[in-house]
Amino acid sequence: MAEFRLTSPAFEHDRPLPVRHTGEGDDVSPPLEWSSCPEGTRELVLVCDDPDAEAGVFTHWVVYGISPDDKGLPEAVPRDAIIEEPVPLVQGLNEFGESGFNGPVADEDRGPHRYFFRLFALDTELDLPPGATRAEIRSAAKGHVIATAELVGIA
Repeated sequence: MAEFRLTSPAFEHDRPLPVRHTGEGDDVSPPLEWSSCPEGTRELVLVCDDPDAEAGVFTHWVVYGISPDDKGLPEAVPRDAIIEEPVPLVQGLNEFGESGFNGPVADEDRGPHRYFFRLFALDTELDLPPGATRAEIRSAAKGHVIATAELVGIA
C-alpha cells in the first residue's frame, strides 16, 4: 500500500506558510489533502502545533471526527466547533482558547518557527464533545493511532 501522506496545494513541506494562513494575513486555515489512508482507519484527527514556541508546544488547531472517506480539508475552514459542510468534523480548542485555526504571528525577536500539521489515522472513533484540547485528544487516542502523516510549514 502507498504511504499515508499529508500535503497542501498552498505550501510545500518544510517551506514557508503563505502569509494568507498567518495572523499577518487573513488568518485562515490552509487547504490540506491526504492520500492512502490505512486500512482499518475509523477516524482521522488533525493537530497543528508549534514546538518552537518559547513556552513549549503551542497548539494552533485541533480537528477530529474526520471520516477516513474524506480526502482533505478546504481552505478557510470556519471556526465553528461543529462543521457539517463540506467536510463534517469537530474542532477542539487551540492555545488561544478558541475552536478553529489560528495562524502564527511574526515576532521580530525570534527566528522562524515550524508549524507541524499532523494527521493521525485511528482504529476507533473518539467519543469526545466539541472543544476537546490537544491533551484530551492525545489521551483518548492513546493506543489507537495506526499511522501518522506530517506536513511542516515555516513562519
